[in-house]
Amino acid sequence: MSMQDRLDRVIDTAVARKTIVGCVVIVRKNGKEIYSRAAGYADREAERRTREDTIFRFASVTKPFVAAATLAMIDQGKLGLDDRAVDHLPWFHPKGPNGEQAQITIRHLLTHTSGLTYDPTLEERAPESRVTIGILDTDRDAETNFRPLNNIPLAFEPGTAWAYSVGLDILGALIARVHGGTLEEVVNHYVTGPLGLKDSSFHVTDRERLAAAYADGAKGAIRMPNPYYPPRESGWTAGFSPDRIFNEKAFQSGGAGMAGTAQEVMTLLDTLARGGGKVLSPKLAEAGFSNQVGDITCEPGMRFGFFGSVCEDPGMALATMAKGAVQWGGVYGNTWLVDLDAGITMVSLSNTALEGCMGAFPDNLRRAVYGV
Repeated sequence: MSMQDRLDRVIDTAVARKTIVGCVVIVRKNGKEIYSRAAGYADREAERRTREDTIFRFASVTKPFVAAATLAMIDQGKLGLDDRAVDHLPWFHPKGPNGEQAQITIRHLLTHTSGLTYDPTLEERAPESRVTIGILDTDRDAETNFRPLNNIPLAFEPGTAWAYSVGLDILGALIARVHGGTLEEVVNHYVTGPLGLKDSSFHVTDRERLAAAYADGAKGAIRMPNPYYPPRESGWTAGFSPDRIFNEKAFQSGGAGMAGTAQEVMTLLDTLARGGGKVLSPKLAEAGFSNQVGDITCEPGMRFGFFGSVCEDPGMALATMAKGAVQWGGVYGNTWLVDLDAGITMVSLSNTALEGCMGAFPDNLRRAVYGV
């Protein structure tokens, strides 16, 4: 069976079982597109089919866009990887576990080794100390939203451990301040503009193409209300606000705030995988897909680069990908894979959380790509 047939089977099964409502899956090998398919519904209730130009909420697929913009600024000498965050963002000065101001660098923020976390309980605090982690709606700007972190000790000293975190939200605020303007303007200047990407943005460029958001259900995916809180047994307890993307007052979340198409995500990732193109120097592009955290693990057998997790031991990681491959996703239902050695880039954007990001679907896609 060919890779194309295997991918078709995975997608057909997920849509038929109603675990995925709609998706767009694209694979390139050595820069050439070898698979592209839109399946299911962008809006099931309106009977609007998914198309290759359907716009999806990115969630953490935002991160490689913001990371690439940050690295582009480093390429141009406007930032340094080991610059202290507080030197560029004076209002951000959290304390470490020892009670002293932590020395968080741009490198720490990029690699999730800053000591920050994704803590959904922060969203349950009193209004004056509440922190929204980038997916729930808010009318706050980044400074107002994240300043309370200065009063919460970090989970660990920067550089000593790994924890998925709001670090890219802080980084987004930082690069916006250094560049001058909004985070959307920064990403457009350094990334989406040079690549000619028209739909990847912190706002929806065409509401008629936006996919509705769905969540896992016992008898198939359910349409998300706004807001939506998954059941605690799901493994993800933070809330969703599908309407956040329409709120111009909400801070532009560097970790979760963008929307766009699968083809544009592919353009970004494949450009970076093939040397950086108009965005990055080959040196920094390669570094982005390499282990940047030394012996620190983000999961068994996995390290972390600037763009995603790096598979160092497929057996230990129980990973359906090759050694050296890099992958990550977005909680609204997205996953991607870059295998530099094999020349493969795979992108899957769906409108179904959590299945499209953390369920069987992304694992089955990777199995289909590798034929295992």
